[in-house]
Amino acid sequence: MEKSESKFLQFIDTPKDLRKLDVSSLRTVCSEVREFLVDSVSKTGGHLGAGLGAVELTVAMHYVFNTPEDKLVWDTGHQAYPHKILTGRKDRLHTIRKMNGLSGFLRRDESEYDTFGAGHANTAISAALGMATARDFAKKDFKVVAIVGDGSLTGGMAYEGLNNAGVLKKDIIVVLSDNKMVSLSSINPNLWSLHSYFAEALTHPTYNKFKANVWDLTGKLDVFGDRLRVVAGKLERGVKAVVTPGMMFEAMGFRYFGPFNGHNVVKLVEIFKHAKDLKGPILIHVTTEKGKGYEPAEKDAAKLHGVTPFDKITGISPKSTAPAAYTKIFGNALVEICKENSKVVGITAAMPDGTGLDILQQEMPDRFFDVGIAEQHAVTFAAGLATEGYIPVVAIYSTFLQRAFDQIIHDVSLQDLHVVFVMDRAGLVGADGPTHHGALDLSYLRCIPKMIIMAPKDENELRDMLFTAIEHRNCPVAIRYPRGNSLGLPVKQKFETLKIGKSETVRTGQDVAILSVGNSVAQSLKAADLLEKEGILAEVVNMRFIKPLDTELLEDICNRFTIIITVEENSVVGGFGSAVLETLCAMNKTNLQIKLHGLIDGYITQGTPAELLRLTKLDAEGIADTVREFYQQHSEQSKLPGRKAQ
Repeated sequence: MEKSESKFLQFIDTPKDLRKLDVSSLRTVCSEVREFLVDSVSKTGGHLGAGLGAVELTVAMHYVFNTPEDKLVWDTGHQAYPHKILTGRKDRLHTIRKMNGLSGFLRRDESEYDTFGAGHANTAISAALGMATARDFAKKDFKVVAIVGDGSLTGGMAYEGLNNAGVLKKDIIVVLSDNKMVSLSSINPNLWSLHSYFAEALTHPTYNKFKANVWDLTGKLDVFGDRLRVVAGKLERGVKAVVTPGMMFEAMGFRYFGPFNGHNVVKLVEIFKHAKDLKGPILIHVTTEKGKGYEPAEKDAAKLHGVTPFDKITGISPKSTAPAAYTKIFGNALVEICKENSKVVGITAAMPDGTGLDILQQEMPDRFFDVGIAEQHAVTFAAGLATEGYIPVVAIYSTFLQRAFDQIIHDVSLQDLHVVFVMDRAGLVGADGPTHHGALDLSYLRCIPKMIIMAPKDENELRDMLFTAIEHRNCPVAIRYPRGNSLGLPVKQKFETLKIGKSETVRTGQDVAILSVGNSVAQSLKAADLLEKEGILAEVVNMRFIKPLDTELLEDICNRFTIIITVEENSVVGGFGSAVLETLCAMNKTNLQIKLHGLIDGYITQGTPAELLRLTKLDAEGIADTVREFYQQHSEQSKLPGRKAQ
């Protein structure tokens, strides 16, 4: 795909510019948007396949609807790169997912065209219904359109929104972009023309005007009219049942139209123009293809869903020589355990590749379950398995597991069920930004009774923690680990069972104690090296367990140090440091100077992992600065050395 000078796109800065064009020009616009998208993402990385599949849909909607007065509400945001290109941001697309650059998702503070922030799925229909309700309260006149992928319809919240919209009868349009990743439209190709004909006919103004006139006429014919209405309604529903797959949506109170070819931009414009004038809840079903128009993405939509920079001709990213990712370490370890323990199964919520469970899927498909974008169901499904003696390992991103908080409490912990939660992407994830940072898991899990929480310092400890979590019975266990590459240590051949609640001292010192968890341990060790050059001898402890804490170790630390710093890549509010403070208070430890060092009580921006660690002072230099400042401050104030007198 060679980049060429655009005929139309270079003159499109807003959708108003797009709407000046003749509809016959839109096919060329789509080609130019697609070319621009591939050229840009090949250099920056980001989400590619979903956006390529939504190009015609995006162009048609901005052409027909009067955005930003009319509201387009995107689900998730993976597919919204073309939307960004058409809404004044194409000249900044090269900054996407970079610090101080465009978000990889949608942000209300980035553009007036981003009507609702979206980084998690299933939200668009509910948000759009809220906007439509507010519009009616204010007696305003604008259209609200929710755009959802078929994958989002694997999550319960989407159906909650659909159900409520059907009950409220608000004017709202839901556009279902069905890219067949989850089959909703298993249509025989031989019937496509019949489907298309009836679908277009049912949206046409002439048909709907005729239908309204018939309804008015039969309404004046008393009992006979009522009978005619019943017959007419059954006839229409019967036709729809035969030629469309949308009766489920009709039953929920929506008028269903489709499926239409989501890559015929001219026909989409016609359909949207017809639908724009209809009242009540409308669902328009379009079929699309992820990666459309770019051959490498068409061949492997999953691989080119989210990408690092790649060769535009081949679609291939340069091979990495970095150590194996923690995700892969976990995936391989789980397969090893499953081969030895027939009771262990793996569960994920639409992220087999992202969590490493694709390895189990390939090796032992009968022990692997992908429940779709349905974290709540994943947890309760696991609870059901656990009641029958199976050991489910639920692998979900830290930020996504938040969505199943109630199920973890009510369906797992309350019933003393042995479910293992493995949270990938704990801590700062980098370019995906605040919607994907795993900044809260220690806080939201720590308050759950009976929960055991671990965080490994390296890949071998991750393997041992997984083995320990599976072997430990009668309560839920959670393990969190970061996105990215491991430390590159040789992988041990045998698993070791760790003692629950037992830490390890990885460096001895005399002046200050640094208590760390997870990937902060490695940075704390480097910080200790820097501090030693200045004459500050720091002891570094790998706490391993956030719950329960090693009280024996804490007793020893309090006997030897007056200055203690906790370090974690989690919010300091309710996190690991808070747990240490609560425990020391319960132990009635006084005369201590304690500093909690972690993520702020706020949302961290996007950027590279190195940039974000530096920004939050959680890299080695930042930790060293924090320790030095705190140590010097309290040593000078007390006129005493930091260490306790022996």
